[in-house]
Amino acid sequence: MLYLANDDPELAKLVINEESRLETTLNLIAAENHSPQSILEIMGSVFNTKTIEGYPGKRFHSGCIHVDKVENLAITRGKSLFGAEYINVQPHSGTSANLAVYFSVLKTGDRVLSMSLPHGGHLSHGHKASITSKCFDFSHYKVNSETEMIDYDRVREMALSVKPRMIVAGASSYPRLIDYEKMSQIAGEVSAFLLADMAHLAGLVAAKVIPSPVPHCDFVTFTCYKTMMGGRGGVILCKETFGKKIDKAVFPGCQGTSAVNLIAAKALIFKLAREEKFVSIQKKTIQNARIMAEALMEKDYHIISGGTDNHQVLIDLTSRSISGKSAEDCLESAGIILNRNVVPKDETTLGKVSGIRLGSGAVSARGMGEPQIRKIVELMDMAMMNPAKKAVVKEVRNRVLKLCREFPVNRFAEA
Repeated sequence: MLYLANDDPELAKLVINEESRLETTLNLIAAENHSPQSILEIMGSVFNTKTIEGYPGKRFHSGCIHVDKVENLAITRGKSLFGAEYINVQPHSGTSANLAVYFSVLKTGDRVLSMSLPHGGHLSHGHKASITSKCFDFSHYKVNSETEMIDYDRVREMALSVKPRMIVAGASSYPRLIDYEKMSQIAGEVSAFLLADMAHLAGLVAAKVIPSPVPHCDFVTFTCYKTMMGGRGGVILCKETFGKKIDKAVFPGCQGTSAVNLIAAKALIFKLAREEKFVSIQKKTIQNARIMAEALMEKDYHIISGGTDNHQVLIDLTSRSISGKSAEDCLESAGIILNRNVVPKDETTLGKVSGIRLGSGAVSARGMGEPQIRKIVELMDMAMMNPAKKAVVKEVRNRVLKLCREFPVNRFAEA
């Protein structure tokens, strides 16, 4: 911070303020986590300055002797960690990784079957607001209205009817495991490629606390900053036979130069993911999510699907007459950070957001366990049930601060 403070004191202050915010709030955003300090160091390293196009040994710029080694390290470690035949570590994001997969084997206008956004899917899975819907013809499967889980018989029926060229198995707000073997069988029946988007689940898969999609899928994409606890950027795993097509789809197909500092961060987190500390955090992440869901159900909150098998807990607040936005704002004022989220019932009303999505990753990284998770649920309930009572919200905020001091982020980051 010495040079930044000298060059731009205003910006330096914002960095300090953000560090303070992270230390004094509880992060329940499922798409965020706390990274080790070494990850931040490598992302801020001299590797920021190198421009690369192409792949190791076949670059369009000179001076790549060291960055080639960095990328090869990420490739070797990533393939080994996930048991993949092939890997591309250059995508800028999860969405760009998905785009590259689509364009590697599909033609514009080809049919794709994926999960509906209000039912748990992702924008890059063909939502009308995404460029993906303008390039390919998406149909969307939904969760069962009673179980709020994927109905694989219905997915099969849709696949036989639509005859997609690709099926996407993956979600951004689905708290249950996906049966990749079943999805593979369905894809096989209609001769479709199978893509698993495990952006949210990569850390859990790396630690082997949930099943891996890799053995069952043609392609697997993920990001490195959610449960994976690393830096920004996406990754593509695939079968060897698709390797060259994926590489061409990433560069020069979907993007130009790649961020070497982020590739280095990927190499680093692939190494750290083999260590006991990482595995322990992922186990705790699963346990804490289940405890969170149980504690919320004990207070009669409607938990989508009736529980969780991963790091996410999705709450439908309809019965509490609270909107997702109101809950998000109220909880942020109390120091609990999460995001509003659509739920299956919202699909019939444009702009309606009736839920909130919780993630257990960041609080697990801070070392919190069952006693703290139950306290957090208690504090959430206090704030959401009394949003207009300033004294109650203030009390919740004070108790949140106490909890944060007991489990600081910096203790984890420096360890």
